[in-house]
Amino acid sequence: MKSKFVPENKGIIRWFVLLLIMLAVVLGTAACGQTQTAEAPAEPAAEEEAAPAEEPAAEEPAAEEEAAMEDETITLAIEHFSVIEGTTWSGAHDRAGKRLAEKYPNVEYVFREEVGPDLAVPYAEEMISSGADIVIGNAEFMGLPLIDIADKYPDAYFGSIIASDLSTKDNFIRLFPRQYQALYLEGLVAGALTETGNIGIVSAFPSVQVIRRQNGFILGVQDAAELLDKDVNIYVKYVGDWYLPTEERDIAETLINQYDVDVITQQTDSGSPLDVATEQGIWFIGKDMDIVGFYGWSDTDTVAISFDTRWEVLYDQMIQEYMAGDKNPETIVYLGMDSAITLADGTEEATVDIMNDGKVGVDAISPAALPSIPQEIIDLVAQRREQMMNGEWDPFTEHAFVSNGTGLELEGTPIPEAGTEVKPAGEEPTAEWLLSQFNFDLEGVTILE
Repeated sequence: MKSKFVPENKGIIRWFVLLLIMLAVVLGTAACGQTQTAEAPAEPAAEEEAAPAEEPAAEEPAAEEEAAMEDETITLAIEHFSVIEGTTWSGAHDRAGKRLAEKYPNVEYVFREEVGPDLAVPYAEEMISSGADIVIGNAEFMGLPLIDIADKYPDAYFGSIIASDLSTKDNFIRLFPRQYQALYLEGLVAGALTETGNIGIVSAFPSVQVIRRQNGFILGVQDAAELLDKDVNIYVKYVGDWYLPTEERDIAETLINQYDVDVITQQTDSGSPLDVATEQGIWFIGKDMDIVGFYGWSDTDTVAISFDTRWEVLYDQMIQEYMAGDKNPETIVYLGMDSAITLADGTEEATVDIMNDGKVGVDAISPAALPSIPQEIIDLVAQRREQMMNGEWDPFTEHAFVSNGTGLELEGTPIPEAGTEVKPAGEEPTAEWLLSQFNFDLEGVTILE
């Protein structure tokens, strides 16, 4: 404020000098000086010298405020539904928080583990009281309760992963990546690798999220089978929850020993299915993270390919909108392979991608698996990946959706009868439909009791 008044003081000194020199006209001059802004626009020359000094002084507080906003610390708080260590889902969210803290000098990352629905709100309020600006629930069942406090904290952003519910508010944001795109590429590899013609999926439980991701994988397997003229069976058996290591192990062993599966993947979160694949010498297809390159789990003699999820791409959009002071951010964030982030080290990474042992794209296919994969499949993986990176092709647009007659009954959305074509080939489904209503398995999969 001191600098704001410097020009006014200079004006006073000048008028005192004029007083001494021109005493006879001082009253007239003073009168003109007092009213010249409003009544004497024809005589601004006497004040013009002071005006340039006033302009930067008036702008200085605004400049300081802008700099303060850029330097203001923003705290990203993630509530993880499970433990972080030893999981691919929460592990990927945790890595995202750490990468964003590295990317932005003014972003901090804090977290809570094993957060259930009853703890989501009290933990969120605790973290907000400690300075959290953005609070995420990394699973829908424990993230949805955050909507209840969104109005109470209008200056905060809240976020929840989408399973099927699409509830939003201006500051309650819903997120999910288009993982099915990378799962399709994995399916191409799995379909080429199987020698018994049997592929198994250890899965959590029927939900729109799980079914949608499995369907991306199924389409990839079926395209590879058609291209290679192979008969391939896909078996799915549900565990009942996301993280049940003992039960996941039992189901993996059942799929291998009773159904002659020689390629296995999972829609669960523990390392048990991978352990079984390693022990029994069959191929494993990873999910959510580069489990070999990031965790050092097993090796490329067992892991043929994984897909890696970069939640930081979605969270980065929230952070940028928060930094900009946006009170109406995008509330349904559903990004795919054509969206990316540049990390602190300059690496550019898409929202999802195939990855293995630190390598991406076709290079991520296990060297031990390559001799068993025909070149036409390798070329197709490369082609489809590039097309999806460019936003030019999508498996869910390209293919027809024909119901298997199995899935999850939703209120107002029954499971279509087997053989029903729900969506024709070439028609793009809406994001809302994929996220909340894709409740049926695609034709050609066997759901085991």
